[in-house]
Amino acid sequence: MLQIYFNLVPRQLTTNMYRPFLYLLLIALPTITSCTDPAGKSQRPRVIVSTDIGGTDPDDNQSLIHLMMYSDKVEIEGILSSPYGNGRKQEILRMIDIYEKDYPQLKKHNDKLASPEHLRAVTKQGVIDIAPYKGYSVSTEGSKWIISRAKQTDKGPLWMLVWGGLEDLAQALHDEPEIKNYLRVFWIGGPNKKWSVNSYDYIATHHADLWFVESNATYRGWFMEEANTGGPLSQENYYKNHIKGHGHMGADFFNYYDGQIKMGDTPSLGYLLHGQPEDPTKPSWGGRHTLVSYSSKHIFNQGSTGTDTVPTYGVVEWQFKGPTKVIPSDSACFEVAIEGDTFPGFYIKEGIYAVRYSPKKAGTFRYRTLSDIAELDGLEGEFVSTAPWPATPNKDDYPLGGNWYSDRTDSRYFLEGQQGAKTLSVHRAEYLSDWAARWHWLGEPSR
Repeated sequence: MLQIYFNLVPRQLTTNMYRPFLYLLLIALPTITSCTDPAGKSQRPRVIVSTDIGGTDPDDNQSLIHLMMYSDKVEIEGILSSPYGNGRKQEILRMIDIYEKDYPQLKKHNDKLASPEHLRAVTKQGVIDIAPYKGYSVSTEGSKWIISRAKQTDKGPLWMLVWGGLEDLAQALHDEPEIKNYLRVFWIGGPNKKWSVNSYDYIATHHADLWFVESNATYRGWFMEEANTGGPLSQENYYKNHIKGHGHMGADFFNYYDGQIKMGDTPSLGYLLHGQPEDPTKPSWGGRHTLVSYSSKHIFNQGSTGTDTVPTYGVVEWQFKGPTKVIPSDSACFEVAIEGDTFPGFYIKEGIYAVRYSPKKAGTFRYRTLSDIAELDGLEGEFVSTAPWPATPNKDDYPLGGNWYSDRTDSRYFLEGQQGAKTLSVHRAEYLSDWAARWHWLGEPSR
């Protein structure tokens, strides 16, 4: 095991002077790992990926390249285009076209990689817009595909790797609630939670017994580095040492963050590559998580002030009084502006209007409402967000079932303030070395 190996290395050999030799050993032995490898089992995990690729963050393009390069390790049964942002199914297909150019060379090294034709066949369009207050809207090609694949119960559980919003998952659960017994969900939350907060509210309220990993900060350990990190696997050196000059995907990779590794959604796949998938508390390439019995929620009537404190990643809901009107429940009638973004608010019952938000970091947040309805326009307030999540229980929280997991709260697992991130960053040399070996299937880098 890799961890045992490092325990046997004399301390003086772990200095910066010898670190490059250790990295070379890691690349030469990519299959060595301190985690269990489920790929050795007879049945590969069945996977549907829901991605907001082409939306607000290009890291999904990096993650999709990684997914296709590891498509021999899982059964990819779907790739869905979901909110938030302008991403569409066409962006997924564009990435598959690039993969297709490298596929003949990759196949020489591993003939179990998914074919481009298969990937295109399982690519589906999900919902375009974020969900209204109730958390779901209309069935889509994507949500129907989730249902159809989940019902293939003889093939084992279906893993939903959610890289963006929860809208299509929420819709599928609303339309066919019984499928939750066959689902395993790994969600990269954090910033995605603020955009998908209404769907999250629906799932946590009505499907709290779902098997669910909510990674709000742990995932950051995939790309965050310890202080003074160096060597060929560092952020500074990884692209030029292992990706540059390696096929068409290597050339395309530079278009996202100039080749800097982010791939914040990849831990959801890493969790299945190396770990014990049925136990999120164990070490894995997706980090370690802890069982949570509740999810934080605070409801404020008529606004909040600087004396109001909520946990980072918690759900905040403001309910304002206004005129009694006839407004469709799924029609936004006001907005709240926070940190340069705006979030839709809805008319929920007689004279009551509501909007939800989830802060992705600690700090003081100020908000202002915008509306053509005079009583809802220009309302201002603030609140304070603190770590860790889910913090002290309160009356508005979502009670959860026995299979909901999230970031570890112990401060020793924080990395630069990110809760649980060290449970993932500890495996950084392993998973980056393993991936580097696959990049080298595509030839030597140009110098």
